[in-house]
Amino acid sequence: MPAPQYESITVRRSELACPAHSLKMMAKAASSDADEVVFDLEDGCAPSQKVAARKTLVEAFSTLDFRGKIRVFRPNGVDTKFFYRDVIDVVEAAGSKIDVMVVPKVHAAADVLFADRLLTQIEQNVGLPVGRIRLEVLIESAKAVLHAEQIAASTPRLAGLIFGVVDYAGSIGARDTVREQFALYHYPKAKTVAAARAAGIDVVDGVTLQFRDLQQCEHDARSAAQMGFDGKWAIHPDQVPVINRVFTPSPEEINRAREIIDLYERSDIKSGLGAVVYKNEMVDAASLPIERKKLAIARKTGLL
Repeated sequence: MPAPQYESITVRRSELACPAHSLKMMAKAASSDADEVVFDLEDGCAPSQKVAARKTLVEAFSTLDFRGKIRVFRPNGVDTKFFYRDVIDVVEAAGSKIDVMVVPKVHAAADVLFADRLLTQIEQNVGLPVGRIRLEVLIESAKAVLHAEQIAASTPRLAGLIFGVVDYAGSIGARDTVREQFALYHYPKAKTVAAARAAGIDVVDGVTLQFRDLQQCEHDARSAAQMGFDGKWAIHPDQVPVINRVFTPSPEEINRAREIIDLYERSDIKSGLGAVVYKNEMVDAASLPIERKKLAIARKTGLL
């Protein structure tokens, strides 16, 4: 199989968030094994620290070695007084070092378009390629879940959806987020996955709050992988190896993926068949995206 078919796939097994007011914590995140690091101006910063944290965040983007990670920041919500200056101050100063902006508290497609157009104006003003900075948005309210399809299809700049379980629990009036979040929040998680897949973008599950309980983190990560999530949000560096391990295919899975894709492509060329049999299992084009994703992850992690 030609490599470009899966080299272009972005790997987001783990997204590690840390407060933007601490250069020390951001440096630790940048040196971690996370696929993506998210420097946070929103929930990670107290109100008294939000404005000053912008300068610290710019310094981090300008000086840290990210070792090929996806470089991300999260401004405050679009409905706050902080949002527009968060975006302008950070992107004007460090836009060439930023890959993604995560937009929190998105309730409708209009919120995404507002962020998109503000980014476009900044990019045009400072000479950055328009659209290079992608967006990920947090689905973390009842309104967002109901509007997930429209949000996911709102702009070509959108790279992925993230399900935010903590804010969602607050939005619907739940008593707590509980450990078995996949039982209680199956519907909003499944709808977020479906909306992202229908739009052809990535989808990442939210946090495990019990950050010292790595067994709980692994349980949640495995449940997320089974549901179709591409990865999981981390709030502590110790969670990253656990999450990466769960979302990394085993040697057996990698070998299976290579054999299936090679078999399918040979059958297409030689016989014009759109469906083939692999070890007593029917395989057609619908099976290929999953197998290509496995190979993309394997290549990124040096397993191929």
